[in-house]
Amino acid sequence: MKILGKLEKVELREVWKNESSDFTPWLANEENISILGETIGIEMEVEAREKEVGPFKADILCKNTLDNSWILIENQLEKTDHTHLGQILTYAAGLNAVTIIWIAKKFTEEHRATIDWLNEKTENQINFFGIEIELFKIENSPVAPMFNLVSKPNNWHKSISQAAREMEITNLTETKILQKEYWEQLEQFLRLNSKIIKPTKPLPQHWTNFAIGKSYFTNCAIINSRDKKIAVHLSITGDKSKENYKTLLSSKQNIEKETNLKLIWEELPDAIESRIKVELENIDPSNKENWNKMIEWHKNCLEEFDKLFRERIKNI
Repeated sequence: MKILGKLEKVELREVWKNESSDFTPWLANEENISILGETIGIEMEVEAREKEVGPFKADILCKNTLDNSWILIENQLEKTDHTHLGQILTYAAGLNAVTIIWIAKKFTEEHRATIDWLNEKTENQINFFGIEIELFKIENSPVAPMFNLVSKPNNWHKSISQAAREMEITNLTETKILQKEYWEQLEQFLRLNSKIIKPTKPLPQHWTNFAIGKSYFTNCAIINSRDKKIAVHLSITGDKSKENYKTLLSSKQNIEKETNLKLIWEELPDAIESRIKVELENIDPSNKENWNKMIEWHKNCLEEFDKLFRERIKNI
């Protein structure tokens, strides 16, 4: 019989004596913020520590790399308290389109219920996560962190209520309905068949975006019924879009040696965006008989773009 090690719990204060000088810098490290991101399903990068928001300072300020929205992280090495609850409400009131992550050693029942209530009552653009952190080791192994999600946005409820509001405002055209249905099928396929690409919420539009690990860089899947083609773009935006595009362009020869895809490089000098793309032509997205082929192609190209560009843009 194979002998297994015994999992031992380690007190947080044995590793981090102080929240601001020990735990916050540890969490702000790229590798550790990535572990937190995997727990809640959001890719994010750290923008600042001790960021002023009203009368308080948020522990860590991040950007959601998919849509460039703000993520604020408040942490404590003890059980949750009313002081920190007041602070996260201040953050929510002081920012637009924000995600609030509250990390603590232990969530009391009343604070867990409060986060659940906030997610139920707030609009879709504000999301609250409650996370408990624990530390473990096996005999003399290094101590390992575990983030436990205890409260999260009720996406099903919010998406249903948002969809209802959208339908009250406007009637979706047949094309929009078809687009949403295609992205829904792509989302399901990616969940079952890709370990690399994280699906996003399907919307009635001709594109859908995927995170690639850095703000102002986004992978986009495109369907174009008018021109009968589909595409995948690496979209580069922001104030430094042209500079960042040229940095990638300087490695064009090496990038193209690593792939069989026929890449199209577009600086778009008169636009805010630059992009690198690949297209599949002579295929009609309005014909559902083409969808299996399209979905497979989108998956393969999105994974290939992730492999080609993730590490490169991370180092820009």
